[in-house]
Amino acid sequence: YGSCAKAKDFDMYAPNASFEDPLTHAQGVKQIKSAFYSLSKVFGESKIVEYHIQESVIAPGKKEILIDNKQHYKLLGKNIHMISLIKLYVEDDKIVRHEDWWDKKPLRNRDTVSFPLVGRVMEMGRRGLMLATHAMMGFGKDPSSH
Repeated sequence: YGSCAKAKDFDMYAPNASFEDPLTHAQGVKQIKSAFYSLSKVFGESKIVEYHIQESVIAPGKKEILIDNKQHYKLLGKNIHMISLIKLYVEDDKIVRHEDWWDKKPLRNRDTVSFPLVGRVMEMGRRGLMLATHAMMGFGKDPSSH
């Protein structure tokens, strides 16, 4: 999860999995790779420093995994600590949806805000930022292992 993701780390995702946090919405493993590979470009350091995991079976072959955690980032030499709730939805042992709720607040989208149009605009903004990140990161290209 930190700023040192490797290609094999993404084997746990289903091919069309999604990832969403308050800034981005990635669809498919290549965009998810771009989202995580970009962390090392933005932050000098990025890691989970404390966590608690809770796993629940919600149907045969389907699980929800909650990771209550504290994340540490270093940005321009400054230490930043953030509380987060990571929600993983797993089907047949592959992650199909990965949500990162900063400060444990639900993601704002058409289903969670009072005016669905406002939520849709927020979703489009996250999607646009992700597409720009995806292009800058070589469209999910794995970094060379030198």
